[in-house]
Amino acid sequence: MIKFFRKIRQRLLSENKFSKYSVYAVGEIILVVIGILIALQINNANEQRKENEFELKILKEIRSNLQTDLEEILEDIGLMEDINNACSVVKNYILTQDEPNDTLSYYSAHLRVTPHFSPIVGGYDLLKSGDVGIIKNDSL
Repeated sequence: MIKFFRKIRQRLLSENKFSKYSVYAVGEIILVVIGILIALQINNANEQRKENEFELKILKEIRSNLQTDLEEILEDIGLMEDINNACSVVKNYILTQDEPNDTLSYYSAHLRVTPHFSPIVGGYDLLKSGDVGIIKNDSL
């Protein structure tokens, strides 16, 4: 293709047809500009696709983190209910001054447990590493 254009250019210059050569040169410039514009459009579409994939990855990670956090919170709530129940049993033993038995020991051991919630922040860290503006989906 380049040889084809080169031959046309050389023929027009050798025949001293400057006006035709000028039209040819303008046409070649337009072709180059069109090629650059097409390449830019393809590049922009590719960047947009990558950005959408990254957004989806972040949203899925945050969703997974929140689901895991919810499960852990529900477990901690159940544990706290057990501790609350153990407090009531131990309180009743103290108030009634009953003789200690294995049940009291069992419930007293529950009082030593301290639930601890530690949220998973992997998705949020991933969001911080990128641009927060990448998230276009506000339906969370």
